[in-house]
Amino acid sequence: YRSIHILAIYILQMQKTMFQVVNYIATRAKANANGLCARVISLLTCVLFIVSCVQPDIPMVNLGIDDTYTVERMRTLILHPEYEGDTYAWRMGDEVISTHRDLIFCQAQAGTYHLQLEINNTTPSYTLLHNTTIVVWDEQVAYSPYISKVLEYNPAPGQFINTMPQYEVGDTYATMLRKVEESILGTHRTLISLGAWGGYVTFAFDHSVVNTPNQSDFLVEGNSFYASATSKGGSSEPGIVMVSIDINQNGLPDDPFYQLAGSEYAAPSTQHQYSLTYYRTSANHTPQPDKKNSLTDSTYIRWKDNQNQSGYLHKNTFHTQEYFPQWLKDSTLTFVGSRLPDNAYDPNGKGAYWVQQPFEYGYADCHPNDSIARCSFDIDWAVTDEGKPIYLPCVDFVRVYTGVQQQCGWIGEVSTEISHARDLNIE
Repeated sequence: YRSIHILAIYILQMQKTMFQVVNYIATRAKANANGLCARVISLLTCVLFIVSCVQPDIPMVNLGIDDTYTVERMRTLILHPEYEGDTYAWRMGDEVISTHRDLIFCQAQAGTYHLQLEINNTTPSYTLLHNTTIVVWDEQVAYSPYISKVLEYNPAPGQFINTMPQYEVGDTYATMLRKVEESILGTHRTLISLGAWGGYVTFAFDHSVVNTPNQSDFLVEGNSFYASATSKGGSSEPGIVMVSIDINQNGLPDDPFYQLAGSEYAAPSTQHQYSLTYYRTSANHTPQPDKKNSLTDSTYIRWKDNQNQSGYLHKNTFHTQEYFPQWLKDSTLTFVGSRLPDNAYDPNGKGAYWVQQPFEYGYADCHPNDSIARCSFDIDWAVTDEGKPIYLPCVDFVRVYTGVQQQCGWIGEVSTEISHARDLNIE
């Protein structure tokens, strides 16, 4: 389809050149009329007649995009032109709303939206235009502001794994996914644990969460608390939040994810592209107790990262079940992401009391749930893997993973827990 169009453009260019040649020969013929010039003029006239019969309409063409679309509000619509060019400009009225080839269209309000796409190319030289109208209507069934589906639950090992939610012999991945859904779907507020660093959950709403300018777009609740009214230190287990658009429209979280850059994203001690592997404890492992720190095994689950560091996830006396996800058959679990700075410290150095200091903003399970502003997230915080801001008009999937790799004596590892999420654009 595109090749035919480019051929037509070449024909137009050739036609223009032929007219110039004819004009030149005709001028020469006036000065020196002879039979050869007359024959050449006749031949070129015939060619131009044929070319004129196949002349396409260049200024306004169909680019593989329909003239009209209809879509519910808060639903993602992807417009993909079949033609390539050097530059693209999608306009709504006088405003350029995107300069990318594909347009991600998502509106919170019903109405009729008129768009124009302009494609400019240098070789061959052409400008293509296409107008399209998108009619956005209200949903037939009112959207829920709460989680409607859990798509992934892949926790790292941890002291609350296999209990939040509860694992039972014979449970499979699908079984545990259903149990997670039963915990956090809708208005349910039962905590689930993501385990140590890297463990994650991915969920979605029954609509796209629209990026509303100059305000937070959704919130995530956990079980963080302040130690006192005068100190924010207490229990804070920060989870990094990522978002994604369902570009391929298959309903699965297999498109690129973008981190929402919280307050510690650019901190010198934050490690990006961090990777860590956990190793399942062998059946013949001999525990190494540490009674001083209330540990039944200080060498329980071995881990190794991509910074040539290694160590063990401890097992404490308060949680005696297996910490490695029992529904999995894998002997190793590997996670990749950003590692936030350690946020826990021991004030008296005796291991009796640990304080977890919350980060300023941008992390799940970092501040108490009644601190709504600090538990809320703005899609405009999204960045690429290279740390460059990226504009997302909406998101279809939200992923939360434990962002701190630290153990706190008898308290155990820092592990993000979540219980609830809500779209702030819907009452």
